[in-house]
Amino acid sequence: MKRVRFFMSMQIVLLCLASMMLFTGCASIVPGSGLDSDVDVSSLPPVPGFADDIKDIVIPAYMEWQRDESMSIKTESYRGGIWVYTGNVDVLSLKDFMVGSMVDNDWRHVGEAIADDIMLAFVKPGKTSMMVISESSFAKTTLTMYITIDKASVREPSPFGETFSR
Repeated sequence: MKRVRFFMSMQIVLLCLASMMLFTGCASIVPGSGLDSDVDVSSLPPVPGFADDIKDIVIPAYMEWQRDESMSIKTESYRGGIWVYTGNVDVLSLKDFMVGSMVDNDWRHVGEAIADDIMLAFVKPGKTSMMVISESSFAKTTLTMYITIDKASVREPSPFGETFSR
């Protein structure tokens, strides 16, 4: 009885191994499949997304939106809100990413404060963004963004006292 079980389990294991070798072996030789043995997919960076549908604020793909902690408002002349994201990422590398991506999207970095948390301030004509990056329990990093977009006051000074010329 034990021999029958042993041979049955060996046949199942061999069948699984053979099918795995068959499927992985064929995938690499199918022309046009886009799978090359030279490309290491694990080294590719995650694709970033956008904060809500604001196309000039990029959020790293490894940050997850916390819907229950976020809120936004949209009117004819104003738009803004609080967006909260969490992820397992180093606080300083997230700060560097956010500063770089905001500057790349023509935001002006007008202020920064570092203590237990990191606070960043950015402006654009008619737009302000303040970000707080903090490390919470269980090595999670939280990014809280306070964004205001006032379509009516493009030429007015920003809340940070910055003026813009056009």
